[in-house]
Amino acid sequence: MKILGISSRINHPEFGKGVVTNVTSKHYWVTFIENGLETIDIDAEFEVIEAAEDDVDTVSFAEVESSLVQILKRWSDVTEVVHIADKWKGGKLILEPGDTNLKSSEVPIDTFFHKITMVRDRLRVMEQKINSSNLKEQEKIDLQQYLTRSYGSLTTFNVLFKLKEQQFKGQKK
Repeated sequence: MKILGISSRINHPEFGKGVVTNVTSKHYWVTFIENGLETIDIDAEFEVIEAAEDDVDTVSFAEVESSLVQILKRWSDVTEVVHIADKWKGGKLILEPGDTNLKSSEVPIDTFFHKITMVRDRLRVMEQKINSSNLKEQEKIDLQQYLTRSYGSLTTFNVLFKLKEQQFKGQKK
């Protein structure tokens, strides 16, 4: 039996996909995408996705965890938790038509906010896909400009966000 090194990637039948972050004489410490840190026996049943051999522990667990979080944010559809500003919780968005003979429409503001954050998350995924694509550099720049303008158009809704760092940001002037 060959011992896996740190940064080896595995697929465990119970815990799913993960990265080996530490190795002891009897156990692997594995950070799983969906289950967090788990300790499994070295001789446990799992599929090796990518083996890193003879790797010495030269990074701390915190550095590995930070790297894993960055990788997950970049390559997955996992999104951060975004909270609506407290003053809007439980509120409603009322759409009044210009014609008074027509009925107005109400939408729970939490539902509207969820839709807005989904648009933002999808724009971010599109941005990542553009950046990692085989497009020519000028084509990437052109598409990035469209995305930036889209973010700019959505800044109207920044008032709904609890945290400023999660708001839409358009083009810097």
